[in-house]
Amino acid sequence: MYLGEKLIKREPFRWGIVGGGKTSQVGYKHRLGAMRDNTSFLLTAAAFDVDAERCREFGVSLGMDADRCYPDYKTMFEEEAKREDGIEVVDVATPNFLHYEVTKAALEAGLHVICEKPLFFEAEQGEEIKKLAEEKGKIVAVTYGFSGFDLLSQMRSMVLNGDIGEVTMVDLRYAHGFACDPTGDKQAEGQKWRVDPAKSGPSFVLGDLSTHTFYMSELICPQLKLKQLLCDRQSFIKSRAPLEDNAYVLMRYENGAVGRMWASAVNAGDMSSQHIRIVGTKASLEWNDMHPDELYYEVQGQPRQTLVRAMDYLNPEALEYERLGALHYTGLIDSWSNLYKRFAVVMDAKDRGDEETVKNVIYPDLEHGIDGIKWINACAESADKGAVWVQV
Repeated sequence: MYLGEKLIKREPFRWGIVGGGKTSQVGYKHRLGAMRDNTSFLLTAAAFDVDAERCREFGVSLGMDADRCYPDYKTMFEEEAKREDGIEVVDVATPNFLHYEVTKAALEAGLHVICEKPLFFEAEQGEEIKKLAEEKGKIVAVTYGFSGFDLLSQMRSMVLNGDIGEVTMVDLRYAHGFACDPTGDKQAEGQKWRVDPAKSGPSFVLGDLSTHTFYMSELICPQLKLKQLLCDRQSFIKSRAPLEDNAYVLMRYENGAVGRMWASAVNAGDMSSQHIRIVGTKASLEWNDMHPDELYYEVQGQPRQTLVRAMDYLNPEALEYERLGALHYTGLIDSWSNLYKRFAVVMDAKDRGDEETVKNVIYPDLEHGIDGIKWINACAESADKGAVWVQV
């Protein structure tokens, strides 16, 4: 692919967003990721905020039509349905407790959905939405925003090609220190709801952080199926209880492989958040998001090899969404942009009835969102029972 190349043979999807407004921590990532190349999505309508005036002012500041900046998502869906140029896709960038109701309403309105993680609170809600999406012929995608980095696709292809042998250990970490100061729990708009169980669900860092890394492990090792886990979680900032700001999870897979996850928002001073190490019987792969353009390939008994993004020696899967070429560094927005490209491709294919493409595009879909729900709830169950093994 070349810079800005159009991957869908139609006009950009007319795209709306619920949430993600001026005070949102992630709204900018959604907008920039979706519209990076101006070929896949066009921001057309929004219900950015519970404050209608603030929503309108923010939308106008982005160059949007004030009449299409709505006071709430229900009004947006109703009014956009009356227009010949109404939205075709909606992004759900709200606090967690609204994900289910907005996603359901969007599907009922005949829209594709891109939803923030964690998807919903209960796996049963995910299964209900899965059935509804199938009835409506629409796609539901999940924004595991880190999973679009090119070298994760390289890791996947190397694992599936047997380059590291049989996978025996999966070592995962998403642990930063940006919630060490509890004052943010009361002052920061993006933090307040994350430490409120009524709005965030049964977890803080397990849902907000580790679902990203857990999905990335599924992406890299699709052959592994999680069987059991054991979770021990802590609230080092006591006011956050019963929600955790630190957690350790041990995992057992059906093929005998084992894994562990450290999720934390109180890992003081650490700026390098996500680390992934996949260990096989012959070699290991290691990647972290502070150096996303480098992948370490370590064959037992040989010097460490550093594989670099965009180089011709990589597998085709790692080059499919390449934009910049070697020597030009990528960042998180490139990962988001790659995801949104894939979302557009699969939505376009679904609309055209091209089920082969729908099946073959690799992206965080509804099934992976349901896996994330099961992961969070199993972790909470294990921890609440005193850190015991539970079935997933």
